[in-house]
Amino acid sequence: MNKVLMLGNEAVARGLWEAGVNVISSYPGTPSTEITEFASKYDDMYSEWAPNEKVAFEVAFGASMGGARAFCAMKHVGLNVAADPLYTASYIGATGGMVCAVADDPGMHSSQNEQDSRHHAIASKTPMLEPSDSAECRDFAVLAYELSERFGTPFLLRLSTRVSHARSVVELGERRDVPVKEYKKDVMSRVMMPAMARPAHERVEKRLCEMTDFANTEAVEMGINTVEMNDTGLGIICSGASFTYAHEAMGDKASYLKIGMVNPLPTTLITDFAAKVDKVVVIEELDPIIEMQCIRLGVKAVGKEKFSLLGEFSHKTVEAALTDTVKESVSLGDEIPARPPVLCAGCPHRGLYYALKGMGLYVSGDIGCYTLGAQAPLAMMDSCVCMGASVSGLHGYNLARGEEAAAKSVAVIGDSTFIHSGITGIIDIAYNKGLSTVIVLDNSITGMTGHQNNPANGLTIKGDPTVSVNLEALAKAVGFENVRVVDPFDIEGTKAAVKEELARKAPSLIISRRPCALLKTVKHAAPVRINADKCIGCKACLNVGCPALSFTKRENGKPLALIDNTQCVGCGVCAAGCKFGAIEEGE
Repeated sequence: MNKVLMLGNEAVARGLWEAGVNVISSYPGTPSTEITEFASKYDDMYSEWAPNEKVAFEVAFGASMGGARAFCAMKHVGLNVAADPLYTASYIGATGGMVCAVADDPGMHSSQNEQDSRHHAIASKTPMLEPSDSAECRDFAVLAYELSERFGTPFLLRLSTRVSHARSVVELGERRDVPVKEYKKDVMSRVMMPAMARPAHERVEKRLCEMTDFANTEAVEMGINTVEMNDTGLGIICSGASFTYAHEAMGDKASYLKIGMVNPLPTTLITDFAAKVDKVVVIEELDPIIEMQCIRLGVKAVGKEKFSLLGEFSHKTVEAALTDTVKESVSLGDEIPARPPVLCAGCPHRGLYYALKGMGLYVSGDIGCYTLGAQAPLAMMDSCVCMGASVSGLHGYNLARGEEAAAKSVAVIGDSTFIHSGITGIIDIAYNKGLSTVIVLDNSITGMTGHQNNPANGLTIKGDPTVSVNLEALAKAVGFENVRVVDPFDIEGTKAAVKEELARKAPSLIISRRPCALLKTVKHAAPVRINADKCIGCKACLNVGCPALSFTKRENGKPLALIDNTQCVGCGVCAAGCKFGAIEEGE
């Protein structure tokens, strides 16, 4: 068999293919996105981007009820959106194998919170596997389908940023030919009215007991839960990336219980392991779930008193906590300056924010590339909660503060996020006679997660042409009579449009439409140039926050604006802020 180096997410996709999966529906969310992107390259499997995670889960679960092996993927906050169908799907159970991958983001590299998805597994009574490297990503993906069909339940596959985005060796297998199961009508099992849900709950509790027995026995034989006995002075219980950190830090100076099935936990295995070692330490990122189970079982374990509830761990974190020393490692002697993320040169969102700047507006923000507009020097966002919250949150803000506030406030939301969960917000505004002005930042792509197509740009996950949502028609259909489109690079025109809509005392939708500057189909203008004779060095151009702009010094020591031609795309937003005409069109 071939052995190849794979990203964890790529290995999951390979495991889906080998498991004979038929249907994949996901919503992009870092660090889970690449699973579905890689899966879409296998023509044996149907794959799609859904409008949001709830829809993705429901599509996959519908396919499972139809007898096919199905899959969906999302990040941790996406599982919040999909929680509604997840909790009831656990009661109904799976016909064809059903697996949902959820990628947590310890350290919040690209997320608005840290969240431990094991809580959802426990609360929804859904079994969960957690791989620790790419090989296990592939193996556990295949195994999850076998167990899903054996126990008749959906499975959760928990990943993390490091497991999803690290590479390790994976042994490739062949695709299994798994026929779609015959559909049999079963109202008592699949229609979750109270009379049917009560016995379903009994089945779920019985299934959890059976799976706990499995976790303690067969899961060990199958290599899901493993014990490695070395020095018995210290026993480490861990899972996922924490096992890799611990093993790298301690080697054979400790014994290990690596838990691959994190729900339900192998209770007997935990107590047996604890009895063989002098001291038990639980290493788990985020919440003390295994540690609390140890306490419940009467196992004296050290956990969060040594390890933080916050952020990612590393082998250094583990080594420092367990030995009070850290081995020397190679590092740069100089301090590396911070490089916070910024809107790209030529980003259309910059033009919109620069137009809004100075208007004294409250800006209700949302999740996407445009969230970066909250940072200086633009500083044009007052709040950011979750997907879609900018729209409904603005409605609530204006209800609290009245008509005068509505005339000085807007919501900003990207086209993909608007499709995800902004539409219901504008329905709420129109239906309840609100006065809010919503701005959709339509850049023709799902930008923050790496350029995925979405229902608003008319392309499928494979790039094939399809229908696209007409945002103007949609807004009018739900009751927004005032809808207009602006070009965010037309600063004065955008300002005028916003002022006019805010003065209407009626719901308004403004679509700020210009494609992402990084799209391959976009043809850029020549880089702008600085007229040194007109530049007085006032640095007002820096207020647009463009990374292509900087300053140098003339021979006489006075400042002079400088354009990085390798970044500048000639958008001209900086020129709009120069009162002296020192920024000119390039050739």
